[in-house]
Amino acid sequence: MQNGMSADRRSGRVTEQFLTNMKSRHLITVIMTFVALISLTGCTSEPTDLTVNSIIPKPVFVEAAGGTFRLTPHSDIYVQDGSEEMVRLGNYLADRLNPATGLGMEVISSGAEPGRGDILLSLADVGEELGDEGYELNVSEKGLSVKANKPAGIFYGIQTLRQLLPARIEFATAQEGPWEIATGTIRDYPLYSYRGAMRDVARHFFSVEDIRIFIDQMAAYKMNVLHLHLTDDQGWRIEIKSWPNLTEHGAKTEVGGGEGGFYTQEQYSDIVSYAQERYVTVIPEIDMPGHTNAALASYPCLNTDGKATELYTGINVGFSTLNTRSDVTYKFVDDVIRELAALTPGPFIHIGGDESHSTKLNDYVYFVNKVQDIVTSYGKRILGWDEIAHATLKPNSVVQYWARAGNAVKGIEQGARVLMSPSKYAYIDMQYDSTSIYGLHWAGYIEVDHGYNWDPATLVPEIKKENIIGIEAPLWAETVSDRAEAEYLLFPRLPGYAEIGWTPAEMRSWDEYKVRLADHGERMQVMDIGFFPSGKVDWKLLEQEQ
Repeated sequence: MQNGMSADRRSGRVTEQFLTNMKSRHLITVIMTFVALISLTGCTSEPTDLTVNSIIPKPVFVEAAGGTFRLTPHSDIYVQDGSEEMVRLGNYLADRLNPATGLGMEVISSGAEPGRGDILLSLADVGEELGDEGYELNVSEKGLSVKANKPAGIFYGIQTLRQLLPARIEFATAQEGPWEIATGTIRDYPLYSYRGAMRDVARHFFSVEDIRIFIDQMAAYKMNVLHLHLTDDQGWRIEIKSWPNLTEHGAKTEVGGGEGGFYTQEQYSDIVSYAQERYVTVIPEIDMPGHTNAALASYPCLNTDGKATELYTGINVGFSTLNTRSDVTYKFVDDVIRELAALTPGPFIHIGGDESHSTKLNDYVYFVNKVQDIVTSYGKRILGWDEIAHATLKPNSVVQYWARAGNAVKGIEQGARVLMSPSKYAYIDMQYDSTSIYGLHWAGYIEVDHGYNWDPATLVPEIKKENIIGIEAPLWAETVSDRAEAEYLLFPRLPGYAEIGWTPAEMRSWDEYKVRLADHGERMQVMDIGFFPSGKVDWKLLEQEQ
């Protein structure tokens, strides 16, 4: 052919161009596939900031690294220390993460090294300042680790890990991902060793399951003491085998005339064990010498006139008293403390001592002094409401300040420590405001900000930080009879008390805290917590609930 290339050469050029185009398309496909794989495996990410979080209690130290860690279908939980307790913690974490993620993460304690996307739980020397409950949480794009000096620290690191994930992680059924956490480091430890809440199961009785749920709610916010108010005028709630009529008769009713109830010793032990697995110590309270009508109705010999009283279903206080000058009373107290101490591994027995208005002061002091001897004879420490400071306190005693600061100061002067539960700030049974459905207001209204904005170490000038063992928020149950009613008063105030007990006062601010608390509205909804939607907080809620 003239003025052109041959057909064979043209055919060769077309074939070469076709192959070149195919190679380019293949290369593009390979690149796109590689990018997709990177995205799926979390090897690259958009910049994130770990310091912008909604963790409650607020951590002591947070440093961001700017990347993202992602859980994948290949993620597992590695336990470096293969002890039974550490494996249990690994399983606890898996039980918290697997239902919502659907990832089926396994717990591996064989000593194998974790890979990309895995979580490592390990005991290590993370510094003396972190103590027994502190933890170090390190997040990289490759993996996540929780390290602590002791298993309790691992447990609290797990609670932080839960809060770093979206609120959807608390669902019991599979949810859509991704499950991502910003990279960086958190080093955290508590301000006070005692961070507690009290449940009154005497005015209204609450089931073992109710208490189990509450223990989980407490533990999620790193609270570590459950004080059970087991006896009062309206009911005796713990089986005492040597005095069976306490529950056969004294547990029959409650405020308003309901059927009441009680815990068998086996059920109480179940509560204690369940709490221990979540690093919560149970402190039982036998309130005396006042608040004892249920006992007086069950055993006439405990009464000053030797006659049985009628069971009581009202809410008045101060009308009952044990016979403090009778030997049988101290036989009764000894038997009760003996059986309860055997069931209670924690260090304290709470002896009550509040509002004993029908007991003469000299009789009250005589009684408290003798009961202290009984409690210490069974290897337990004394804890009581602030009135017990009128007696001669034993070494290592703790006075629970609820009403009169002067009593707490009197305790300090005797060498006692103080547990801070000032009713004007910390009583969860107080109404939020005049429109609150449940609760009382004899100590005033306690809105969410009022319950948060105080410092145990500066509230009373004579009570210094070194005098304070911790903080406790009591929920008295005159006006609450079921879980939903209790949660209305407990939440959203309980997380604030948890933060007061954990986070240094200089790091706390209501204006900053309320933003973090707002994010927990959705989390509490997912956890099926019926909280009071305070107008003090701009809540972030589930879309279907808005």
